[in-house]
Amino acid sequence: MKFLVIALVILVTISVFRYFRQRTFLKTLTETQFIEGYRKAQLIDVREPQEFNSGHILGARNIPLSQLKHRLVELRKDKPVYLYGQSEFRSARAAQILHKHGYQDLNQLKGGFKKWTGKVKRS
Repeated sequence: MKFLVIALVILVTISVFRYFRQRTFLKTLTETQFIEGYRKAQLIDVREPQEFNSGHILGARNIPLSQLKHRLVELRKDKPVYLYGQSEFRSARAAQILHKHGYQDLNQLKGGFKKWTGKVKRS
């Protein structure tokens, strides 16, 4: 029982540490803030292709989280990166990967695509 409590405390501590560390390099933007900046940035949808094809933000490129490490050459480090997934989980994970590879200006859509009320393109 004591081991379980210690393991749980360690997991919670690591999660809290990652959350606060992530806030130092990833900006979470409201939809209004996201709209103001994404046209001058690299707009990346990190969902899987079938999700992307069912509807995505106009002008977004689909680079699924599962392929991101292999497709880093498609992204420029000198331009802001605007990320979104279905919620914030995948875009936050994508931001961690990008930050680890030297990308600086990282932004995600608050609430993800499921909260998006702007224009949508369907394939």
